[in-house]
Amino acid sequence: MSRAELLKSKLEIVTYDPSSPPVEHKPKQLAVLPIKLEQIVVPGQPVVENAAYVLSTINKAIEGCLDNSFSAMVTGPVNKAIVNQAGFTFSGHTEYIASRCGNASPVMMLMNKHLKIALVTTHLPLASVPSKISHEHLLMVIRTVRDEMVTKFALPSPRLMVCGLNPHAGEQGYLGTEEINVITPVLNQLREDGLELVGPVPADTAFTKESLRGIDVVICMYHDQGLPVLKALGFGETVNVTLGLPLVRTSVDHGTALDLAGTGKAKDGSLLAAIEAAHLLYTRT
Repeated sequence: MSRAELLKSKLEIVTYDPSSPPVEHKPKQLAVLPIKLEQIVVPGQPVVENAAYVLSTINKAIEGCLDNSFSAMVTGPVNKAIVNQAGFTFSGHTEYIASRCGNASPVMMLMNKHLKIALVTTHLPLASVPSKISHEHLLMVIRTVRDEMVTKFALPSPRLMVCGLNPHAGEQGYLGTEEINVITPVLNQLREDGLELVGPVPADTAFTKESLRGIDVVICMYHDQGLPVLKALGFGETVNVTLGLPLVRTSVDHGTALDLAGTGKAKDGSLLAAIEAAHLLYTRT
């Protein structure tokens, strides 16, 4: 309520009661499930003492989705540094949610009206990426993307483009051997299973109009291989969707923007898109 007062927004806060039947949402009204803060918050100034509160909100959302109290969860950005400074191991929502869902094998996919990009590796130092691109992991990622495109996105025969890891997709081994040793064998194996795959494609040409024609999803090997392209095309309209979980989870495409906290200047486009995507995906599950 203090944020609404700070931003001079008329808002009625009602306490969410999970035992009560659902009611239709009313304008200017927000249902809230209270979780106590350890320390009063100053906008734009995260504190270590509230890290446990942050994780509690995520845990409550996960539990509610798993026991069908909630239909889906939509997450905002989290200050990972503060959570880790408090002594918790936290590399990101995706990995944390997966650990709370029986160590599920999640795949991060970001999408907007222009493009869908799924990631083989997520929040890792660049130096750690090659060792994480194993035969088994890559198989899991591609199969998960394909299956979720069929079940949640109603694409009966999705066509997936897979990027190489190295410049020029390794240049026949002269610029790296991951394409020869891992990526190409995996793609060939999956093609035998009937998957429609293109690649490995050099990332520097993967996003041209010609390359993307007829492609439903681009699978990139690491975080910054594809996401700069996606966000350049539609930052603030992009949604993060976690595939491979026993629940529907979407998120915004941006960080905490602490300098905008409490100013009223933050844009809500990505949050609204994430809510709409969560609703759509839930109706298809």
